[in-house]
Amino acid sequence: MKPYSIVLLLCASLLALLWCTPDVKTDLVEVKAPTQAELVKRGEYLVSISGCDDCHTPKVMGPNGPELDMKRRLSGHPREMPLPKVTNPEMAKPGEWVLFGPMLTAAVGPWGTSFAANLTPDDTGIGSWDYKQFEKCIREGKSKGMDGTRPLLPPMPWFNFAKMSDEDLQAVFAYLKSLPAVNNAVPNPIPPGKS
Repeated sequence: MKPYSIVLLLCASLLALLWCTPDVKTDLVEVKAPTQAELVKRGEYLVSISGCDDCHTPKVMGPNGPELDMKRRLSGHPREMPLPKVTNPEMAKPGEWVLFGPMLTAAVGPWGTSFAANLTPDDTGIGSWDYKQFEKCIREGKSKGMDGTRPLLPPMPWFNFAKMSDEDLQAVFAYLKSLPAVNNAVPNPIPPGKS
């Protein structure tokens, strides 16, 4: 049998097979991209359960202790809030303690002093950030400040958030961008021994 005859025979066989095969309908599930409102709602849920408010929202004293100051939600450490002086010399030993300020928005440890960032869409927060900058910050633990080269400092658990799916991280960003902007230029970190 000649090669072109084999090809013709194979083509004829395939056509006969397709002609005789009953129609099979497949139910494909159409996946639609979430709307902006759905992204924001998912992001709000993720931010709420991830503990972002614990460090990034200033506190006010309520009848049962510190409560979230929802007027300044996720605006970071208040610039005007000085850190209290450590009066116990035992607590001032480097590497032996990690201390938090009274609003739980500042932390002092072996890395120096770190301040929770402003996550609102104000220019003093993430207002000028695009998604790629936010993604780099969370996935690589790099601050957008200083061209994204400064590492995020403790107690920020970026290495846990880096495991978020792309969809969840996009939802968190959409939610943060939907918040009321709060003007609060958070202080720069203070290196060890300088505080």
